[in-house]
Amino acid sequence: MRHIDYHHLRDREHHPRVGIGLFFIVLGLALLVATNDLLNLGSVSSYFTWETAMVFIGVLLLLNLQFTGGLLLIAGGTYFLLDNFFVVTPEIIKTFYWPAVIVLIGVSFILSSFFKQKN
Repeated sequence: MRHIDYHHLRDREHHPRVGIGLFFIVLGLALLVATNDLLNLGSVSSYFTWETAMVFIGVLLLLNLQFTGGLLLIAGGTYFLLDNFFVVTPEIIKTFYWPAVIVLIGVSFILSSFFKQKN
């Protein structure tokens, strides 16, 4: 049976406290944006929807170096949030949005391979 060295995978993972710290930092920033209505969405409850939860989780995944899943969640949440920002979504956004997301996913695979090679 072949011996698999998992030591390089352990180096890539964060300590659990780092993940919890990142969670609170992103949550605090989200609360700061919501309470000051920086995106002009209205009340605080308008900021905390399932779409923003997708973006929030995606940002946490990106911070934990899980690029593909993070990008997909951010892209999906942002796509559904577009209706809140525009009365009618511009045609150029509809045309280029998902192809651009697919290109970013390709870039994320390349970036993640560089991070894996470093360790």
